[in-house]
Formats: sequence, C-alpha cells, structure tokens
Amino acid sequence: MHLARSSFAIAWLIAILTGFNAAAQAPADAWPQFRGSATLEGTTAAALPATLKLLWTYEAGSAIESSAAIAGGVVYVGSQNGDLHAVNLADGTAKWKYTASPDGIGESSPAVGGGLVFIGDLSGALHAVDAATGKAAWTFKTDGEVKSSPVVAGDKVLIGSYDANLYALAAKTGKLAWKVKTEGYVHATPSVVNGVAYITGCDEILRGIRVTDGRQLFALSSGAYTGASPAIVNGRAYYGTYENEVLAVDLKARKIVWHYRHPDRHFPFSSSAAVSAGRVFVGGRDKLVHALDAATGKEAWTFQTGARVDSSPAIASGRVYVGSNDGKLYVLDAATGKLVQHFEAGGPLSASPAIAGGRLVIGSQDGKLFALGS
Repeated sequence: MHLARSSFAIAWLIAILTGFNAAAQAPADAWPQFRGSATLEGTTAAALPATLKLLWTYEAGSAIESSAAIAGGVVYVGSQNGDLHAVNLADGTAKWKYTASPDGIGESSPAVGGGLVFIGDLSGALHAVDAATGKAAWTFKTDGEVKSSPVVAGDKVLIGSYDANLYALAAKTGKLAWKVKTEGYVHATPSVVNGVAYITGCDEILRGIRVTDGRQLFALSSGAYTGASPAIVNGRAYYGTYENEVLAVDLKARKIVWHYRHPDRHFPFSSSAAVSAGRVFVGGRDKLVHALDAATGKEAWTFQTGARVDSSPAIASGRVYVGSNDGKLYVLDAATGKLVQHFEAGGPLSASPAIAGGRLVIGSQDGKLFALGS
C-alpha cells in the first residue's frame, strides 16, 4: 500500500511538473469541442479576416444554445428540438441531421474524435454518432439532464450529468469505465490536462479526477455555486461563480490565489473564461465583458453590451469574439477592449463562437447558425 501511494504521488508530481507549462489551443483548421481544446482555454491558432462578413446562414428550426464544433470541414451543432446538425463549413449546406431526443438539446456542445460526434441531451443521454454518415453508434443513459459538453480524453469520453455524476465511457463502445459522484448537478464541462480532469460544480467544489481510473486527487471549495467551466493554463484554473466572482486557483498549491469582483456591478458569471497573452476574458450577467490580469486578477478593461453575456469568449489574433443576449456578436481588441466590429444576429447569442479555417460560426436562440469570414 505504501508503494502504491508513493507511485500515485510520483505520478501526480510528474503531471504537475510537466503538464502545466504549455498552453494548448485549438488548431487552425478545427475547433473540435466546447472551448476549442481539452484545456477549455478558448484560443485558436486560426486567423480571421480584419473585417468579418456574413458568408451563410443555416436554419436549424429551433433555438441553438449549443456551441458549434468544427472538424474536417464540417460544423456540428445541437438545437432545442433535439437535432444534431452537420453542416458544410464551406457553404452552409446540410450534410445530415440526427435526432437525439424530443426532450431537446440544451447547452451541451458536440465533441468530435475518432470518427464520432458526441453530444448530450435533456433526456439525460450521451449520443455517439458517426461523423461521416450521421448514423447512431451508441447511446448511454444517465439519470439526469445533460447540459455539460463531452470531452474526448484518449480512449474515453467524459460527460457530466444533472444526476450529480461525472462519467467516463469507452469512446468506441459507450461502455462505462467509471463514474464519480459529486454533491450537486454537474453542469460544467471538464477540462483535461495530462490525464487529470478538472470539474467545477454546483456543489461549490473544484475537483481533480484521474482519467485512467476515476480516482479523485483533490477537492477544493470554490465558496460558491459554479456553472462555468474551468480554463486551465500554466497550472492555474480560471472560472467564474454565481457569487459574482472570478477565481484563479493554483492547482499545485491547491489554493485560490485571487478573487475578482467588479467594484459596482455584482452579477453571476455563467460564461466560461478564455485565457490568452496573460489575460483572462470572461462575460458576465452584468452585461460586461471583463479582461483581467491572469497573474493578479486586476481589471484591465471592461466592455459593456446591451444584455447579459453568457456566451464564452473565443480569442484569435489578438481579438476577442463573444456573443451577447442583445443579439450581437462583438469583436473587441484584446489589448484595449475597444470595439472593432459587431454583427447583428437578431436573436440572443448565448452560444459561444467556434473558429476554424478562417471562419467563425455561432448559433442564435432564434434558430439560425451563422458563418462569418471573408
């Protein structure tokens, strides 16, 4: 037992020393999951044109709260009527449509890996669908709604459920590998770094869970209900809470190193943070986009929109792209917070942008999927 504990400690130390030094952004040609990569940092190597133009609009038939994934030149997104849509990135034509559940697809966003597309629905099921054909590969049923987005981690896919469990399933077959019980809904999406899944919770706890076997490595109180997902960069987790704060957690020391609270506007943070160039960018229900110093938590700038910002920012080439429930997509200069451009979508934008192949894709609550580029 002593040897096993020593091996466990060594493995954890190696993960700490080697896994937290490099950031992982989405590649230029793909945005394969929620926030672009398994670290959930919301950044990409892709470049977008200086001025965005509307290239096409796809009618999904019902509201889109799901954030798009892009892989192999195809956009995947869920809609509230329960359909998973596959749309060609080049021209917005439909490739296929898969019906998951009449209960609908909410905020769960697709993840693409190993030739499959994974998405959760409000009946509590996780679906694996053939990316090329739209045919069902397998379905796994949980005992609560699935609003968490799946994350592919090696040969496993991870998903949270409102039954208070985080599940790990065999990606090819859907067979249960393990599940970890928490003390509240698992609304957020896990961030995965060097074999460890970090999950914030409605039970106010940030957990580190080993992907290989589901062993909990640590649990840290966030001091508040948390629906936002953690972005992991350089050994720190960044996320907002429903107690109107953004936190930075040192994962090696296992402690909160700073709290940010706007001095005047005290509203929850549902948006998941993006981290780039030493700054944390996050939307708030105070109608603001906040830019914070990643080291200290001090405010660099804020930008006011016309409604709450539940959309999670995406960062590309020094610009911040984020939707607002006022129906606009905003393009902001990351250094100064100045408005570069905005796009009138019409319906509220609670979904988050996906960026790949020189294009930005985002869905609206009036059922439209937009592609912007040049």
